[in-house]
Parts: sequence; C-alpha cells; structure tokens
Amino acid sequence: MQHFFVEPGQICGKTITIVGDDVNHIKNVLRMKVGEELSVSNGVDDNDYRCVIDSIEEDSIILKLIFIKEDGIELPARITLFQGLPKSDKMELIIQKAVELGVHEIVPVATKRAVVKLDDKKSKSKVARWQGISEAAAKQSKRAIVPEVRDVMTIKEAISYASSFEVAAIPYEMAEGMTATKQWISDVINKVKNHASDTSDANSTNKVQIGIFIGPEGGFDESEIDMAMQNNIQPISLGRRILRTETAGMTTLSILMYHLEIME
Repeated sequence: MQHFFVEPGQICGKTITIVGDDVNHIKNVLRMKVGEELSVSNGVDDNDYRCVIDSIEEDSIILKLIFIKEDGIELPARITLFQGLPKSDKMELIIQKAVELGVHEIVPVATKRAVVKLDDKKSKSKVARWQGISEAAAKQSKRAIVPEVRDVMTIKEAISYASSFEVAAIPYEMAEGMTATKQWISDVINKVKNHASDTSDANSTNKVQIGIFIGPEGGFDESEIDMAMQNNIQPISLGRRILRTETAGMTTLSILMYHLEIME
C-alpha cells in the first residue's frame, strides 16, 4: 500500500486532501484511480490513516477516511543520530537506513577528522537533499513522521544539544568490552519503561530522548571523546572488529530498535 504525508490541517473529519508534488506522483507516476486505497500520516501523531481515493482533481487528491490504525508505528523513544560527516555519498545511505530503522532525527556533525568540509552554501544544499532522502525513506518504510535532518553542527554544538537528553552514547574502539554496552542498553530500556509507566498516553510525543554519536571515517579525536564523556555521553563498544562509519550507526540503531520493540 502506498504511503504519503500530509499536514494536520489537511485532515478534516473523514476528508483528507493531498496537495503538492504528491498529486503528480499519484496521478502520473503511480497512475492510481478513484477507489484505490492508500495510507496517510500527518507527521505529528503515531496514527496510520487508511483511506480510499474519493476524487482526483487538477491540483489535489481527495481521500475518504476508512479507519485509523493506532498500533504505534514509531519507537517508544526518540533516537537522534549524530553522524560525523562521511566521504562521498555515504551520508545518503546512512540517512536512508537510519530512517528505516526508526531514527527520530539526524544531525550531521563536523568533527576534527572529517575529510568533508562544508561551507554555508554547500551545507544548506546538502541538508535540503538529505531531507528529501529522509522523506522518501519515511514513505517507503511507512513511518508516521518524516525524520528531520538538522543543519550541520560542530562537535561542540552537537554535544551541547545532546546534554538535555536522558541518555547518550558514543561508540568508540577503545571503550570497554560488551559487558558495559549490555549494561548501557539495559539502562536505556529501564528509562523508557519507567517513562512509559508514568505516561498515560501511549502515543505521547513526550518520549525519552536517546543520542547516538558516530564518528567519520577517521573516527573521533581523543579530545572529542573527552568532551563527550565530560557531558555524560558514555563510550560503548560495538564488538572486537572496527566498523565503517556507515555500518556503526546501522548496528547501534538495529540493536536499539530490537530491544525497544520487544519491550512493547
């Protein structure tokens, strides 16, 4: 079933209106017809609105709501991926897979060892492209939201931003063994469980925030690890092997997704 995003104001009772680029996509690419079903999310709540096409207009698609699926598509925690800027087009793959794995937002981070250096003009252009990739991945994986790709931050800005999170980690090759990682995951799950028990609304946007810092190809500088540790960001190990930057984030997100979903 095809999946699309609308603004909350485009949902009026049992009538939902799709406008913008998706109109052309539905009419001329997918060639959908009146009576065909699709699903819609409003990017705010965790509901999946199941609809049928009621009419196809010149600049809009009018949908009729069939029912609302409230199973909870999103994870019970908000995960922010702080990704050190990688070379070539690796960031596009990282964003695509991170969105599929349930990340809430992605922060590109300029670190000391990053080969890629972006000026303001290049940065804005890249972020706009990355946001488009996030939206496409969100549609494909039927997410309830489109994860935001934020503007590029320095490592200092990123650590400061994460300081308000309940928990954060930074995979580091010199970190202790997997026992410490296992304990960190257990602590995360306990925080999420305790928060859920104190929150009556299962679809509440008030969720535990988790930060994951991934270094670029050259890894983090020791001074960056020290800065992270001074701000309660815990170094963790991902195993005995050295993972590429595009693998490390996917591994960490996969582990968290598994534990958060079996928790429910």
